[in-house]
Amino acid sequence: MNREHKRQKYEKGYYKTHPCTDSFTCKACGRLVVSDGAGSGHRNHCPNCLSSLHLDNEPGDRASDCGSVMDAVAVWVRKNGEWAVIHRCRRCGALSSNRVAADDNPMKLMSIAMKPLCLPPFPLERIEELTELMGGTI
Repeated sequence: MNREHKRQKYEKGYYKTHPCTDSFTCKACGRLVVSDGAGSGHRNHCPNCLSSLHLDNEPGDRASDCGSVMDAVAVWVRKNGEWAVIHRCRRCGALSSNRVAADDNPMKLMSIAMKPLCLPPFPLERIEELTELMGGTI
């Protein structure tokens, strides 16, 4: 890699317009993560544990001073039907959304998606009573 290319790689906004083909070791699970198989030019989380790093303030800017691990805490479906993962930073609590990659662990994705149904914020044995109190019918 020549000197000019090295300098250009780290200029502000470089990652917004150029694919990232760097491999990295996941800080959460320790696995080697490669860019191949992601389905896009930007690998931004581990396909095994779905963890990420807090590197950006805005997508691709690499301007965050935090650098902590971001845990996958939820999934959501975008208007076009594409799934995305919500990450929360362990250190500062910042939230971000990243599209699901083609090679992400499907069991981990489903586990995160099912968590609200498996751990509801109210006792399931009182669902009838709570529904009636709210004026609804079962």
